[in-house]
Amino acid sequence: MYWCKIARAEKEFEAIAKLNYDTFVEEIPQHEQHPSGKRQDAFHHENTYLIVLKDQELVGMIALRDQRPFSLDHKIGLVENALPEEALTGKLCEIRLLSVRREHRNGRVFFMLARALADYAYEKGYGAAVISGTVRELKLYGQLGFKAFAEPVGSEEAAFVPMFLTKQYYEQSVAARFQHKRHTFYPGPNELTADLKKAFQRAPVSHRSYEFTERFKRVQSELTNLTGASHVHLLSGSGTLANEAMIAQISRLDSNGLILINGAFGERLKNQALKWGLEFETVEVEWGQPFAISELGREMRSGLYGWILLAHGETSTGMLNNVDHILELGNELNIKVCMDCVSSIGTIPINLKKVYLASGVSGKAIGTMTGIAMVFSNHLIEVSPSIPMYLDLGCYANGGIPYTYSSQLLESLEIALKAYDNNARYNVLNERYEQLLLAEQNGELEFLTKQGYPMIVTLKVPTINKHMAKDARLSGFDLHDQSAYLKERQWVQLSLIQPEFEESFEKFRLWLSNYVTYEKQ
Repeated sequence: MYWCKIARAEKEFEAIAKLNYDTFVEEIPQHEQHPSGKRQDAFHHENTYLIVLKDQELVGMIALRDQRPFSLDHKIGLVENALPEEALTGKLCEIRLLSVRREHRNGRVFFMLARALADYAYEKGYGAAVISGTVRELKLYGQLGFKAFAEPVGSEEAAFVPMFLTKQYYEQSVAARFQHKRHTFYPGPNELTADLKKAFQRAPVSHRSYEFTERFKRVQSELTNLTGASHVHLLSGSGTLANEAMIAQISRLDSNGLILINGAFGERLKNQALKWGLEFETVEVEWGQPFAISELGREMRSGLYGWILLAHGETSTGMLNNVDHILELGNELNIKVCMDCVSSIGTIPINLKKVYLASGVSGKAIGTMTGIAMVFSNHLIEVSPSIPMYLDLGCYANGGIPYTYSSQLLESLEIALKAYDNNARYNVLNERYEQLLLAEQNGELEFLTKQGYPMIVTLKVPTINKHMAKDARLSGFDLHDQSAYLKERQWVQLSLIQPEFEESFEKFRLWLSNYVTYEKQ
């Protein structure tokens, strides 16, 4: 298996020096020979090396640097004076030492390096890259998307052409067309299936039309059947908007509340509640840990609270909070239970008959694009004199369509909900989770929490390598690690909700096996 990463270890720099010598001393007589058989680049300490390995052996490399002057600046003067305007739209970097071992020059390694270069440059915000391309490989450089911008430089034995590459030229190149598809494990946005995409290719329909109204009613009916709730209010927006509208309703209650926190989205609920001026206490435990039932029972029986708010599926940790006891006590003590179900609705069968309010969204596990926020209730909600109109669920009650919606998004949501016929979507997600559990039991992965659910898992990365997600991205695997709370804790997540998870996960397991073995050497 060929795979890619950023070089960081001394063993990698040794292999780079050897390949550098083999290519730019032995093969291309650009530098003098040396008995060590190794050559360290003059800009070694400024270079970032992207390398390709075949199993455990380094077979290709490319180096980038953005410190001035570039080596090309020394050869042709300031490169900006020769570059076309299209290459001057952002920060420049210089590519050096593009090399692949002779026995692996089948095009695949070069193409992997090109994709890794494009991904890395995009992430760093580079507008274009420049390179001294050897005249021996001009056809190859053309396939990678490079364009010449000055006359050749160097000697007759080692002639080079100043060339540049932009994101646009790479995306139009042969290399980009022949690249393997990316494998995404993001919890959103969703990659849409062909059926879901069709809805967005149709012309929009007025939200005041008969066609839209009938679809709106069908979607509401499907959602209440899916959840057991009596009513669902649909708003144009994200899951955060759904929580905002839910908390706006809580603000109408003449009582203090209790907010449960064991992750980032519990924290977010608390911050939203503070902005609404709610009076509440919190029960906070370590992220990824369950709430103690006995402690919750004491708090709820204290007589101090009229409502309780928590995240059901805590996406930040990959944890599903057990709410059965909370719902039972809430019903017994007349405490209104409100839940952020944005990540749990559509993931597991759920019964919302005993909740006061619960939130959801069209994205996440349901599988289409986010953009339709949902708030479920088991009571009729009246118009409020004080809540802003767009957030006032009373305006949406009784099946009302008070404001503009995307007809394409609503149609796509209706199509996505059909996947729950006969529990088919639930079964698919559960089978995927069983795959992950097996990998965890085999020691391939280490979960943060055992109270998981088939939407997302959080991995303890430092046991592998804190750079794992960045290296995986260079090999085409998009792991979820960019949220602030994940960066802070060096956690990486794998979401199960994308359409082609099974194929992606099998390939990721193979990559991970190579990666872990290599890192342990």
